[in-house]
Amino acid sequence: MSFDYALEATSGQARAGRFNTPHGPIQTPTFMPVGTHGAIKAMTPDQVQATGAQVVLANTYHLALRPGEGLVEKLGGLHAFMQWPGPILTDSGGFQVFSLPSAQINDRGVRFTNEVNGDTMDLTPERAMEIQNTLGADIIMAFDECTPYPATRKLAATGVRRTLMWMERCLAAHQRADQALFPIVQGSTFPELREECAKELVAMDSPGYAIGGVSVGEGHELLCEVTRHAAPLLPDNKPRYLMGVGLPEDLIACVGFGIDMFDCVIPTRYARSATVFTARGRIRLTHRRYRRDTYPIDPSCECYACQDGRFSRAYLHHLFNANEVLSAILCSIHNVHFYTQLMTSARNAILAGRYPEFASRFLEGYQRDSKKPSKARGR
Repeated sequence: MSFDYALEATSGQARAGRFNTPHGPIQTPTFMPVGTHGAIKAMTPDQVQATGAQVVLANTYHLALRPGEGLVEKLGGLHAFMQWPGPILTDSGGFQVFSLPSAQINDRGVRFTNEVNGDTMDLTPERAMEIQNTLGADIIMAFDECTPYPATRKLAATGVRRTLMWMERCLAAHQRADQALFPIVQGSTFPELREECAKELVAMDSPGYAIGGVSVGEGHELLCEVTRHAAPLLPDNKPRYLMGVGLPEDLIACVGFGIDMFDCVIPTRYARSATVFTARGRIRLTHRRYRRDTYPIDPSCECYACQDGRFSRAYLHHLFNANEVLSAILCSIHNVHFYTQLMTSARNAILAGRYPEFASRFLEGYQRDSKKPSKARGR
């Protein structure tokens, strides 16, 4: 299988492209909803597809714990298991195990306590590849060391060393030609470490590349600084994936730096707590001001929840107060649709050669919330 990427247009540093996979092409830039346990929370696969989402994520660590990759394989592989017809990306599980308080990290890998049954387990580059090869996603991620923020230069350098060493082991263990293995550039906030890591990984000539170790609490400005520096270090003819990002203003800024692919739990996580995104900013539907509001979430939105004024803010306010599960369903549909359509609009602006104007116009109308979540990348 040839995982080829065609660069279709640029506008400034922003890129529009097409990445071919065994389960169909991905038009970029794109946002990928996160289905940690093999499901996008509060949404059916048909509902996810109706939002315009092209590719979804699943989590290697959680699926290995339960139901186990062997059962997924027995039931036809991850696509059949999830009933998702398009491309799927699985992460390596590294971010999750590094976040566990019991994690013991060394050059071999990570030893941790199984949160399901309490057993001691090891996750290594070889094991991460074994699980992902068995699950059968189209794009799989290398096992890397995700450096926390803030980090000393010594800690970040150790993370880079292990990430490069582990990528070589991932390449040796990877067994399937129908899966694209993406390495991950680490280096925290140190430009020279990012450069060193990117140079070594690019020499391995992978189908695509990711930038990791961001959206771990460093804030918007530092996120932009790291991405602006790291993105041009990666090949023009391969997709660039910024892991775990994030808020609409993050996406718009980082598309402008040349990023093609994004993922984050924010759209569905926020939806379940009544926070929804609109062209004018995000709102919280449990606020009393929406108790009698007859407008849909966003009058300009064409998602199932908003189209033709179908569900009012007053109705959604009531659903949340009544603890009805439909509240999370409708708001998840809206938020995922908002993100996917934001990327579609960005792509169209790039194709028209007008991305800087589009980005400026969006940010002028969008009111940023100063209370930004930390460690938003959590699955």
